[in-house]
Amino acid sequence: MIALSNIDWAAQRAVLMRFVGKRVSNRDDVNDIVQDVLVRAHEAAHQLDDGERLPAWLGRIAAHRVVDHYRARRTFTELPEDLVAPEPEDDPVVSLAPCLPGMVKCLSDTYRDAVRLSELEGVPQRDVARRLGVSLSGAKSRVQRGREQLRELVEACCHVVMTGSKISDYTRRVRPSARDVQNRCTGVRLS
Repeated sequence: MIALSNIDWAAQRAVLMRFVGKRVSNRDDVNDIVQDVLVRAHEAAHQLDDGERLPAWLGRIAAHRVVDHYRARRTFTELPEDLVAPEPEDDPVVSLAPCLPGMVKCLSDTYRDAVRLSELEGVPQRDVARRLGVSLSGAKSRVQRGREQLRELVEACCHVVMTGSKISDYTRRVRPSARDVQNRCTGVRLS
C-alpha cells in the first residue's frame, strides 16, 4: 500500500486536468470530473501497492469518468406506446444453423474436432491447436479444409444463394437417398 502523504497531489491534479480537458470542453465539467477522480483515488488508494503505477491508475479512473460523463449526457426519446415492432426477417443462416452440428459429425476424423471446436464452440484457433496437439498452422489448415468439406455437405442437401459473402437464401434439395448420405458422411465423393 502506498502512503497518501507521499504523493504530490497538486502535480497529479495538473496532469488529470490536462487529460480530462482534452476530452471534455466545459471547464466546470472538467473540474468536477477531476475532483471526482481524486476522491475515488483517495477512497481506493489502499488497493494500489506500487506508487509508480499511480499515474496510470489515475488515468484509467479519469478515462472511465469521462465515458460516464458522456453517457449521462445522452438523451433518449420515448417510443410511442402504439409503435409496432417490425416482423423479424427469416434469416437463412439462423434456419440452417441447427443442421450444422449433425453435418460436422459427418466430416472426416482429421477435420471434425477442429471444425467443432473452432466454428461451433468458438474456441480460438491457437487453443484448437493446443487441444489437438498440432501446430497453429496445422490447426488453421484443418479448420479451413473442414469448412470446405462442410460447405460441400451443405450444398449436397441445399441450394444456397449467396449475396456477396453472405447467405441470402436457400432451398432444400430433394431428400437424398440413405446411400447418398452415407457416402457423403464417409467422405466418398459422388459425381
